Amino acid sequence: MGQKNYSGALQKPIGSGFNATSTTKDVIKGIDLTGKTAIITGGDGGYGLEITKALTSAGATVIIPSRNVEKSKEIVNGIANVEVEALDLAAPASINAFGEKFIASGRSLHLLINNAGIMWTPLHRDSKGNEGQFSTNHLGHFQLTAKLWDALKKANGARVVNVSSSSHHFSPILFDDINFNQREYDKFVAYGQSKTANILFAVELDKRGQQFGVRAYALNPGLSLETNLGKHMTFEDFVTLGILHPDGTPNKEAEASMDKIKKTKEQGAATAVWAATSPQLENIGGVYLEDVEIAQYDAANYDSIAAAYKNPAGFPGTAPFALDAESAQKLWTLSEELTQIKFDI
Repeated sequence: MGQKNYSGALQKPIGSGFNATSTTKDVIKGIDLTGKTAIITGGDGGYGLEITKALTSAGATVIIPSRNVEKSKEIVNGIANVEVEALDLAAPASINAFGEKFIASGRSLHLLINNAGIMWTPLHRDSKGNEGQFSTNHLGHFQLTAKLWDALKKANGARVVNVSSSSHHFSPILFDDINFNQREYDKFVAYGQSKTANILFAVELDKRGQQFGVRAYALNPGLSLETNLGKHMTFEDFVTLGILHPDGTPNKEAEASMDKIKKTKEQGAATAVWAATSPQLENIGGVYLEDVEIAQYDAANYDSIAAAYKNPAGFPGTAPFALDAESAQKLWTLSEELTQIKFDI
């Protein structure tokens, strides 16, 4: 029957030997990726660029899908074994073209790191009317993974890594109105459900794919102020999250809690590199990771979505709704419908 992380059945720390301050250099040490091929969405900036540097330093060839090929080539100039190809995660035809080109190359795909994402954006929709954060962060990666499936199977031991967030605690999947057609749009809820989707997708993909040697993981990279993910934040957003008081003065308590957990980009990217390469995870998948370890899971003592808004430093561990079996299966079917792609494993 294979492993299943439904309801957190496998969600237990394993004593990785690493911690929140571990860097990409720490976790890639001793790893040989010579002859391996990796695709990293968003691999030319933020955490993604650090993941690219780490994997190529171990001998991997990294392909970076990009909306701006020339700009991305300039950014990665000087990093060996990097290729840049055109891809827009919000454009289904672009995803299909990228996937078909890679499959036609005949190469195996050993590592697929679904890292690119947008956060807390104003309401916008893709060409099919799907809410933008859900479309880019989940649906685009679902379709990309489906299009690359034959290359992943061909690797005889591939890993798919979904970069989620502690912000998944803001919302489960809103199956009754996933695209905010009836309810008022809330950027935090929309982002939260897209990050919950990243986790549920990994849970279900690992269950279905392990018979072909494909394992899947989701992770929280942690808080880094060195990325530009928060570029759409407004004053009101900082107040909502408790980072600022309504009069504009800083919330010292929130600042202190954030200072305790903030990371450099090299630290923030470390968990994704560990997920993609560590021998410690060879016989386990479908789990949610953070701080270079399998995250804690305690459904009985889970607080609430409302509490997430009062903790700008983020919640540790995973919310119960992100490991729910029914939700994982339902999301898979819905994703096939919304992308019009039959992901038949």
